[in-house]
Amino acid sequence: MKICYLLLLSVISFVSVCQTESAPSQTIQPITKKFMKGNLYFSWGYTRCWYSKSDIHFVDHSNKYHPATGRYNDYDFTIYNAKAVDRPDFDAIKDVVNITIPQFVVHAGYYFNNKKDLGIEISYDHAKYVVNNYQKVHIKGNFNGNYVDQDTILDPNNLVHFEHTDGANFWMINLLKRWKLYEPSKNFNAGFVVKPGAGIVYPRTDVTMFGERLNNNWHLAGWIVGIEAGFRAEFLKHGVFEFTGKGVYADYRKCLVLGKGNGSANHHFFATQLTMTLGVMF
Repeated sequence: MKICYLLLLSVISFVSVCQTESAPSQTIQPITKKFMKGNLYFSWGYTRCWYSKSDIHFVDHSNKYHPATGRYNDYDFTIYNAKAVDRPDFDAIKDVVNITIPQFVVHAGYYFNNKKDLGIEISYDHAKYVVNNYQKVHIKGNFNGNYVDQDTILDPNNLVHFEHTDGANFWMINLLKRWKLYEPSKNFNAGFVVKPGAGIVYPRTDVTMFGERLNNNWHLAGWIVGIEAGFRAEFLKHGVFEFTGKGVYADYRKCLVLGKGNGSANHHFFATQLTMTLGVMF
């Protein structure tokens, strides 16, 4: 009896193998279709930025002696409605070695489905923020026990110069929603994309305080929230192009001034961006 069972199982196994080998398209293809979902993409590009005015608060109660200026730093003051600009440095793009000097952006994303209409994206914007020198501002606070409340000229040599030029550095995680508006063939489609998101700011702040300058280390300084929207085209199966506008609110809660333990600054601002990227999709 056991021998009969063994023979029967052997016959069933043999028939099954034969059927699988004779009709691979009926078994493998549906499984492949079922599990091969989504696409990865990577893109690189450049951006321009425009910033709102900002109140910048500087504080250092360490009372440390600074040989470079010959003074003890004990201050707590705010510069009101400071104007700032970006620094695109697009002339460096032609130099391949220095392609990261301009205001570049990097996007890495993943579509959740084969429709390519919903996904998630990590974005890094190497934006630059530079407070204008010699502008007229209102300043209020204490300098080594002396109280000041007046308009003044922002002199970088005697007062302060402040910038995030090795990056204001916006790191964000975005939800991506896309609508195809034009698809003449399988090799090209174009449409509208929206990307709301949030993340952190990780600047390298370059500060000159009372004539002493330090380009600080990169530092986790605060948070950012925003939304990006615009035109997106996908071509030749693997190409990706975007031209978008972006609006963000960035809150720098603690920027380094003259190194760790030698003062800090905080400020927040709104920013708008225009960005163009080109990438590849897998």
